[in-house]
Amino acid sequence: MAGHQEGLSSLGTATILKTNTLLQIQSLTPSFTKSEQKVASIVLQQTDSVIYSSVIDLAEKAGVGETTVLRFCRKIGFRGYQEFKLALAQELVTPAKNLHGEVGENDTLDIIAQKVTATNQQAVGDTAALLDMGQVERCVELLQKAGSIHFYGVGTSAVTAQDAKYAFMRIGLRVDAMSESHLQAMAAATLGPGDVAIGLSVSGSTKDTIDSLKVAKQAGASIICLTHYRRSPITNVADITLLTAAQEGPLQGGSLAAKIAQLHVLDVICTTLAMRNKEKALMYKERTAKAVLERKY
Repeated sequence: MAGHQEGLSSLGTATILKTNTLLQIQSLTPSFTKSEQKVASIVLQQTDSVIYSSVIDLAEKAGVGETTVLRFCRKIGFRGYQEFKLALAQELVTPAKNLHGEVGENDTLDIIAQKVTATNQQAVGDTAALLDMGQVERCVELLQKAGSIHFYGVGTSAVTAQDAKYAFMRIGLRVDAMSESHLQAMAAATLGPGDVAIGLSVSGSTKDTIDSLKVAKQAGASIICLTHYRRSPITNVADITLLTAAQEGPLQGGSLAAKIAQLHVLDVICTTLAMRNKEKALMYKERTAKAVLERKY
């Protein structure tokens, strides 16, 4: 729990909140009260008008009391409503908000391609904005020293875990990836101090993944999680939380943008590890390339 609180402290610095206010609101939405969620909904949907609204105006639009608006502002890291509005106004100059439109039935192939491209680019851009370099540095340091590294994920996160396994294996790390829940739990039980388990879950609420991370933590391993929601069950287990910006609704499981966001974070970590261990990484890249050379025409 201490690791989780430290992660929140680092992630919740004023700098991050004030430059990515809308992204932070999206990430924190599940942890808001129902009244605070009403305020969040108005802010996300009517951002342009909110920056010209008084605290009373916003409270009336959301159908809540003024104290709820002020509590909402404090919960996302601001001292008051005016400071919150200033951050929003600054953000509108370089919006972090997803501005591309949804694909419609009457869209041409060209428009569909543009919108899908915009969605995926937004996922990477927003994820980069949310990345806490202090947390990434801690992650890299842990992985450099790790004896064994396990990736856990189900669904499309399991596919991401396999991608990560191949990438990290090619630079010489002792890594594995499991997607079946029983296998995950058994593998987690074999870890110990000096090992690392990495859980991938966009929602942060995938029970199988969280349960496996708990087993790994009890065995003494360090825990890293990648999720969209900064306050979700998986972050309660993690020592280090890395945020990805692409979120999924109940009917959007398997969103490619969410997978791209996960892969982007993992690529940053893997590339950093390779650059800090150039000779070792190059040696293993050459070895792994030669190992499969005869399997290509």
